[in-house]
Amino acid sequence: MTEQTSTALGLEAIELHRIEVPLVRPFETSFGRETVREALLVRVRTAAGDGWAECVAGREPFYSSEYVDGAAAVIERYLAPALLAASAGGALGGHSGSAGHPPTAEGGADAAIASVPAAAAVGPALAVVAGHRMAKAALEAAVLDAELRAQGRSMAQAFGAVRDWVDCGVSVGIAPTLEELLDEVAGYVEQGYRRIKLKIKPGWDLLPVGAVRELLGPAALLQVDANTAYRQRDIPLLAELDRFGLLLVEQPFAEEDLASHVQLAAACDTPVCLDESILDRTTALDAIERGATSIVNIKPGRMGGYLESLRVHEACLALEVPVWCGGMLETGLGRAANVALAALPGFLLPGDTSASDRYYAEDLTEPFVLGTGEHRGQLAVPQGPGTGVEVREELVRAWASASPVLLR
Repeated sequence: MTEQTSTALGLEAIELHRIEVPLVRPFETSFGRETVREALLVRVRTAAGDGWAECVAGREPFYSSEYVDGAAAVIERYLAPALLAASAGGALGGHSGSAGHPPTAEGGADAAIASVPAAAAVGPALAVVAGHRMAKAALEAAVLDAELRAQGRSMAQAFGAVRDWVDCGVSVGIAPTLEELLDEVAGYVEQGYRRIKLKIKPGWDLLPVGAVRELLGPAALLQVDANTAYRQRDIPLLAELDRFGLLLVEQPFAEEDLASHVQLAAACDTPVCLDESILDRTTALDAIERGATSIVNIKPGRMGGYLESLRVHEACLALEVPVWCGGMLETGLGRAANVALAALPGFLLPGDTSASDRYYAEDLTEPFVLGTGEHRGQLAVPQGPGTGVEVREELVRAWASASPVLLR
């Protein structure tokens, strides 16, 4: 291995781009229905080159307290000035990479994080602002992209990926009718997806799940996601899901309500998985120790960034708790980083890293396409520097919903 060169990252400017991308079909969950993905893109300009990232906050504060208008506002007013000031003070300078061998899976999260000191400095620089993990994650990811491009390394290499292809699942929203649901699921099976996830809510649970299980047969991987739609009184109903042989039931109760998740885990055989409740390594370990979850959904935006996601992955791997990568309707920009993360050894279950055409007729990057043959139902892990994909800037302009904001 050649020694990596020393490169000052020097943050020069931060750009915010608001875009709207139509979905190929409406996506409905227990908290709402979306027909358009309104995305906030972050571009950092540095002395060593540019980096791009996607903020996963939604249009409205229903899945999370964060939403795209709020994320843009907090970045513009607080986070960007703090990060630019930190960079001016030298916090993002020095070398962008560790000498000698790049980190490997065996090196662990600490080694991976140490190899990207500029990205690792983002979290501490923004710690003065409480919360706003999704906004912070976007800034960290943009700096990480720029830093890794300067190093000539991919995210997969930096994270310690152990595979070149990752298994893909698909998330299926709440349909207008049972017939339409079955038609949609059948289409995804035909495309090769290796796992089906159904969104459920009170009144749309046992019947659709049973119908899809009958369609798929007993061996297919099937799981459900409630997005906090149920209450403790619904535990007997949720325990009835056992008869469908599910891979897991995801986040049935409110994110603060670990006690009900503990009770459900004790009352049913279906593994309980947490999503909204897992904010970082500490909350993950607490939930596991209390018996509230036996599987963890890792969403980097919800955890404040990819570096904290590495810490959560490592902690779960040590405890032999499987993890998988969740999705937030990302374009190819956010999807590329998620696919790289999903190539780590602890990601044992197919994630929501679907192909581009699951959501978009045209993607912001070169589209992600499901593999064929032995790679049927898989996506290739990007191998180029940084995210490994290039943003199609002509589409950023064409899909713009507001004028770009330049922060210096």
